[in-house]
Amino acid sequence: MDRSSKLNHLKRSNVASATSAATLTPNSSNRDRHLPVESRFHDVTSRAPAFSFVAAVLRYRAPSFASTPTLAQSASAGDLVLFSKRQNLSRQWGSGLLRGVSVPNSLDPCAQTSADRMLRRVLASGLLLHAAAASQVTDSAQNSTKFDVLDYVDPLIGTVDGGHVFPGASLPYSMAKAVADVNKEIQGGFASNDGDITGFSHMHDSGTGGGASLGNFPLFAQTGCPGNELNRCYFNKITRASQRKNGTVVARPGYFAVSLNTSVTAETTVSNHTALYRFTFPTDGTPTKNTDPHVPYIPLIIADLSDLSESRSKATVLVDGTTGRITGNGTFQPSFGVGTYESHFCVDFHGAQMRDNGVWVNNRAGNDPKSLNVTNNVPAGAWVQFGPPQNNQILARVGLSFISTEQACKNAEKEIPDFGFQAIRDQAEAAWRSKLNVIKVDNTGIDKSLQRTFWSSFYRTLISPQDYTGENPLWKSDKPYFDSYYCIWDSFRSTHPFLTLVDPHAQALMIRSLIDIYRHEGKLPDCRMSLCKGFTQGGSNADNLLADSYVKGLTDGIDWATGYEAVISDAEDEPPLWTVEGRGGLHSWKTLGYIPTDDFDPYGVGIYTRSISRTVEYSYNDFCIAEMARGMGRAHDAEKYLNRSGNWLNMFDPQSRSRLNLTGSKDPAELVDSGFRGF
Repeated sequence: MDRSSKLNHLKRSNVASATSAATLTPNSSNRDRHLPVESRFHDVTSRAPAFSFVAAVLRYRAPSFASTPTLAQSASAGDLVLFSKRQNLSRQWGSGLLRGVSVPNSLDPCAQTSADRMLRRVLASGLLLHAAAASQVTDSAQNSTKFDVLDYVDPLIGTVDGGHVFPGASLPYSMAKAVADVNKEIQGGFASNDGDITGFSHMHDSGTGGGASLGNFPLFAQTGCPGNELNRCYFNKITRASQRKNGTVVARPGYFAVSLNTSVTAETTVSNHTALYRFTFPTDGTPTKNTDPHVPYIPLIIADLSDLSESRSKATVLVDGTTGRITGNGTFQPSFGVGTYESHFCVDFHGAQMRDNGVWVNNRAGNDPKSLNVTNNVPAGAWVQFGPPQNNQILARVGLSFISTEQACKNAEKEIPDFGFQAIRDQAEAAWRSKLNVIKVDNTGIDKSLQRTFWSSFYRTLISPQDYTGENPLWKSDKPYFDSYYCIWDSFRSTHPFLTLVDPHAQALMIRSLIDIYRHEGKLPDCRMSLCKGFTQGGSNADNLLADSYVKGLTDGIDWATGYEAVISDAEDEPPLWTVEGRGGLHSWKTLGYIPTDDFDPYGVGIYTRSISRTVEYSYNDFCIAEMARGMGRAHDAEKYLNRSGNWLNMFDPQSRSRLNLTGSKDPAELVDSGFRGF
């Protein structure tokens, strides 16, 4: 079959599969159109005959979001239900009739690959995801008063061997994410199997590759200074690093705790922009080093002006000599992008009488002066020393802001006014239950390890992107601002299609945020973190994310006209630096129909590699734009971008084989066929 025949066949297939999705316009008054119509379902046995289970197709009642207190606290009115193979399928649920064994053919043609992947993972656990209203769920084991969804979430999954998952205290999408930081495998802050603890910091990304992100302004607590000499305490990361006590780590949604070999125990919980720590000290003056003399019970807590990747270029810190409040800021670099960002913090203490305070540089400290400016990456910060605390505990409240130190203090005072640790932890757990309970599981006969895997995976999808609304110093806007899209090249495949089902309001806010980034910066991001432009992974994959939400009918304040303008900009206008936004090689893409290996591109600057992968990604990006155009009634654009979506065929060679060198041998006969064909 020649390219023209292949493309015509592809177009016919795409048009057929897109017919239902094209009717799901955001202007529709039928709220049930957030999911495809029933005609787009087919027998599950044709999809996965190896699985022995039954499933139910239910009518989905889309949530209404007339009022939403905060994103972290809100939950969809429409719940998702999981049925085990033992569910009685003859029962009716309101207007939703259980129809036997069937699953979605695809959630939409643009997100079919990611949705199918996610569906297969759920099926592999013996479960199937479907939609229904919460009030209609009865006779489910999950409804038992003994069931607590948080008991099935293990935040430590993925924290070893390069998983880089953040396991600490967080709210859904919150800016504050607090955990113990280690000195090995630092991308998620904490690793379960390796590294000494160097501090406790308050903002993190999760599951990322590349360099470490955030981890600004860590705290570290010590029982006292050996011999009651200030400069015998440990200030910089190298000297203060302490081993954890085995078996003391506790991680639960909204909470994290660990004990150090110094016998100091640290616990943390969070609100949206504030971290709260509770340090419990031993009373016997346990030495921090075996060779140290007896340590007096005079606790010392330091604030460090560093971040995880030691990227700080300049910083300031001030400690109030009367109250002990520590405020400061620093300029840092993003972990996977260009530019710099400025972060601010505000620390207050509760539970003990302050004895003294000051600043430190390298590993030396003094109580005069009370402020410090640093213009290089020298270790530096502030310290506060206390008398014996009440109940052996000192609480530290850390307000955070990207605007100013004043804003950081206001955030802390507003969100955690009274240092009530248990109350804040309870609020965090309630926020997580609200989000996670949109899915109901009949767990009869389902192994607990599978349930734990499922709920933990669901939990991790709600950690990022992060809601920085009100904390964007780059421009003034009344629109939401989300950050830590790290990266959309990854998340458009599964996380965001999943959010359109379980948390469409949050997904709508993220779409509005992306469109607002386009308004002010001229392009949609493919990757973004710490207020900075991140490196693109190949295509302009925010196009896919927008199209997925559009064909599913998300509205909720989304300006789809500007959203369409944004994706057309990606498809037509090459930016000067396409390393961090948009697409490069667009002249070749439009004229040749592919990206050459030796592409001549005088219109922009980027990494001139990935000829095949960029060609494939641009094709998929254009297909998604075609689906948006079709839904908006832009027939000419739909045909244009559908044609361009077939450009991947220009790279396809069915005789091509991919072979792997698994032994290091130079003998071609030793190469192993990978199974991949065509490129």
